[in-house]
Amino acid sequence: MEKLIGAGWSYPGRRVRDTGGVELVRGVAEIEQAIRLILTTVPGERPMRPDFGCEAYALVFDPIDGATAGRVSYDVRTALERWEPRIEVIAVEAHTDTDAGEDGRLCVELTYRVRADGQTRTLVVPFYTVPRHDAPGR
Repeated sequence: MEKLIGAGWSYPGRRVRDTGGVELVRGVAEIEQAIRLILTTVPGERPMRPDFGCEAYALVFDPIDGATAGRVSYDVRTALERWEPRIEVIAVEAHTDTDAGEDGRLCVELTYRVRADGQTRTLVVPFYTVPRHDAPGR
């Protein structure tokens, strides 16, 4: 299965102490790191690949409401379907993180299937917006 999924540089990049080489991640861990890399890259950030990334970060100044959550979910799904062919996106759901008590934070819950082995996995990724300072109660 590892041959089908592959290996890649760890993210963030690290050096192997014993050999001085670049640390690699393999299998499903590599896919999970690739997903996080896609979702945290703003399109235009990479000069040689200006379309790479996820459009959700254009929403960092939007209020946390149903419309923003829906747009973040859409942007995450679109980016992963375009940039991560090793998975099949099953569901993407963004919701406020009320347990953490953090203003300006959405949790994006991603359910996906690894094409190489058919396993279904879930990954939760935080997405932050800039909270309004003029909101009631401040």
